[in-house]
Amino acid sequence: MVTLRRGTVTEILERHDGLVRLEVDGRPCVAYPALTGPVALGDDVVVNVQALDLELGSGGFDVLYANLTRGLGLPADDGAHVMKLPYTPLQHAAVHAEEGAGEGVPEMLTGLAVVCCSLHSQVAPACAGLGSNLAVGYVQLPGGALPVALSDAVRELRARSYLNTTIAVGPCFGGDSACVSAASALLACAAAGLDAVVCAIGPGVVGTGSRYGHGGLAAADAAIAARALGASAVVAARVSGADERERHQGLSHHTRAALELIGEPAVVAWPGGLEPPAGVEGLEVIDVSGWQEACAGLPLSHMGRGAGDDPWFFAAAYAAGALARARLG
Repeated sequence: MVTLRRGTVTEILERHDGLVRLEVDGRPCVAYPALTGPVALGDDVVVNVQALDLELGSGGFDVLYANLTRGLGLPADDGAHVMKLPYTPLQHAAVHAEEGAGEGVPEMLTGLAVVCCSLHSQVAPACAGLGSNLAVGYVQLPGGALPVALSDAVRELRARSYLNTTIAVGPCFGGDSACVSAASALLACAAAGLDAVVCAIGPGVVGTGSRYGHGGLAAADAAIAARALGASAVVAARVSGADERERHQGLSHHTRAALELIGEPAVVAWPGGLEPPAGVEGLEVIDVSGWQEACAGLPLSHMGRGAGDDPWFFAAAYAAGALARARLG
């Protein structure tokens, strides 16, 4: 069941490209104007309150579902007919890169480096490892938040020239462009002349504690597609020395599960100075000295922990970006 309530916009807190943070009857809320239309103080709105009511850690806010004041009768994007969130109450048409794609789209990804992350919090350090002088795309895969606009990290990375473009894959929405699959998103990046791509889920992650029931398997989806199409794929290891959950200590079960599905030994970046895990093939140890300086000023946060609280988590993601850059030659 969807839990909806009607209310009034009582405060506008922040406006970003594609995202508005606000309050509805004093409760924190986010709105996506590209989906539900513009929003202003005093608007009569309907909000989805379920995540906040359930006290979910990554959903501590309501989400604007419909704006009854100025969000009715909105037109579809010009030329759009492929649906995002199809057959749900929030289905909407978006132009997809595959539509009308001509001879400019390559068949292979030769020369493209792809970093495959299992968490959104790996994106910033991975981009720092790639550096700010490459043309880099961010491909958002399902498994966490679906709106690209929710990511403050992506906004900051773009402002600091670490990212050139964003692509929303499958049900994800709000990127500079949209693609049906991870494979076609990577091909679109190659067609655009990018040097590297960072693939990850949006903020938050679907997790059940089971072997394969989690959003971290997006790393496997990206790696399988990249390798099949001839790209150099590097898996960013999820590593922690501070997570209290045994399944995420050392090399997380998220990464282990992704490697199992990838099959043939994948290339996994491992930060030098940390003892490698036993029984994992394909590890390449990377010198990560100076990673803190390279990441200075970037939004580094995972489960409420910063770089000083769980340094190996961020160092491992940085290593993946550094290895991908090295493989470009």
